[in-house]
Amino acid sequence: MNTMRLDRIGGVIPALLTCFDTNENFDEQYQRSVVRFLLSKGIDGLYLTGSTGETFLMDGEERKKVVEVISDEVAGRVPIIVHVGDIGTKKSIKLAKHAYEHGAAAISSVPPFYWKFSSEEVYRYYQELSGSVPLPMIVYNVALAGAVDFEQIRNISSLDQVEGIKYTASTHHEILRIKEEIGKDFKVYSGSDEMALSGLAYGSDGLIGSFYNVIPELFIGLYQAYQRGDWEQAQCLQRQADAIIFCVLKYPMHASMKRMLSWIGVNAGTVRSPFSSLDEEAEKQLKKELRIIRDAYSLKDVAVLEAL
Repeated sequence: MNTMRLDRIGGVIPALLTCFDTNENFDEQYQRSVVRFLLSKGIDGLYLTGSTGETFLMDGEERKKVVEVISDEVAGRVPIIVHVGDIGTKKSIKLAKHAYEHGAAAISSVPPFYWKFSSEEVYRYYQELSGSVPLPMIVYNVALAGAVDFEQIRNISSLDQVEGIKYTASTHHEILRIKEEIGKDFKVYSGSDEMALSGLAYGSDGLIGSFYNVIPELFIGLYQAYQRGDWEQAQCLQRQADAIIFCVLKYPMHASMKRMLSWIGVNAGTVRSPFSSLDEEAEKQLKKELRIIRDAYSLKDVAVLEAL
């Protein structure tokens, strides 16, 4: 039986970058530096070893080490959600048990991928995984790994410990439908950074996203503005964030975010192959374009932009 609930997990939750050194090995000190930066900004939780964290480029032992280091650095100050998804149930269960042993508040998982698993097989995967530890499960719905449709979400939500979904898609009408047909207590975390405000407007309980690693100030401000009913300010912050996001996405995303953190003295390391790095010329161009955005919007109090 589940011993925890998702009620205390909400707000702005970065899908955390994983830090590698120049030899592409996990770097503990870099990782701690990124976590300290985000905690200093007032984020509400951390989502570990997901897509942004390059999880499928790591083996199981590396993923465990990442969880151990971050759990130690966080020391209970904010809840951590550990993505334990893998292609096999047995592999995912091992990661789930490890996450539980190291203080995770919840686990999360993409559906099993690569082969075209049937709805029954996907259901059984979540049934066996969610039942392996006394933690709430957050289904991770993302096209990269094969999205689950509404009927699958409904079926999986009937499992006792499946309490929510990380919904990374533009079809936000389904958030409203989930709340209406599955229940308002089933938690929905909007996973599309460029549509954070839309996700909140359609009923999401929190935000989990990649760009919260580098511009947490804008999304924390957006969330707070929405909570107090200041729709105009929330829209303004979403527009500003989107300008930055669309600019950065013209370059290798993971590498760009890591380089952006380096501008403020937070070394997030490099990416793992086959992800592309950001060369010196591209970095110069990215800085130039971000300066234009900063000045056009008169952006202040965003650390990575102030460092330009």
